[in-house]
Amino acid sequence: MTDRYAVIGNPIAQSKSPLIHELFARATAQDMTYARLEAPPGGFAAAVDAFRAAGGRGLNITTPFKLDAAAYATEASARVKFSGAANALKFEGNRVLAENFDGIGLVRDVTYNLNQSLKGQRVLMLGAGGACRGVLLPLLAQQPYELVIANRTLQKACDIASIGAQWGHVRSSSYAELVGRTYDVVVNATSASMRGELPPVPANVFARCHLAYDLSYGKGLTPFLRLALSEGVPALADGVGLLTEQAAEAFAWWRGVRPDTQAVRHLLTVPLV
Repeated sequence: MTDRYAVIGNPIAQSKSPLIHELFARATAQDMTYARLEAPPGGFAAAVDAFRAAGGRGLNITTPFKLDAAAYATEASARVKFSGAANALKFEGNRVLAENFDGIGLVRDVTYNLNQSLKGQRVLMLGAGGACRGVLLPLLAQQPYELVIANRTLQKACDIASIGAQWGHVRSSSYAELVGRTYDVVVNATSASMRGELPPVPANVFARCHLAYDLSYGKGLTPFLRLALSEGVPALADGVGLLTEQAAEAFAWWRGVRPDTQAVRHLLTVPLV
């Protein structure tokens, strides 16, 4: 019997997840389908109930339902509990298991695909929203020398840093406090690139940077990456690697086999220069 999976969100037409998982299923000979599922605002639980009743085995979660997914689950990983958000669900009878693979996907892309070490590095994270929370624990597990979270509203960065401190050396910062400081890796976890804007980061942070990473994908050379390029950063990346690697983690969680991501990453990559 063919197993059913889907990605749920609103809007959902733009999602690349069906293409990614169809290619993964074909490459690993899995008998499964994967569809888009659009739920109305406030209608997440009802939509998931209907999907499960129809035999659905698992879901990927995208905007705006990651918090709803965490609340819907009966069991959640430490990453979900920390972030308050889930990007994957697995259904086993009455059990609903929740996971968040964004951070694992980011670390895999940086350390394996881009061959960049995070251990002992000074890492700067721009933004203290859900994207930051979703990737923080796997980043800290790489044992950077320090991870600094900068945000317009300093208190939000302070809140995340205080919780994350039990897993590693993490602290908060305002953007103004970044003047004169330099970092090895700079990650843009703000939504600025989605609007074609530049976060208020001083150019000096890139003085010794060897990797600038924008969590948004498919936008080409964003203002953030353009600034990094102008400052001489040798390696630039957007979130297409994160997207495919977190998808592969969810696929392995559901199916017990992890697909190779190289062909899919190349297919979805938008040139950055």
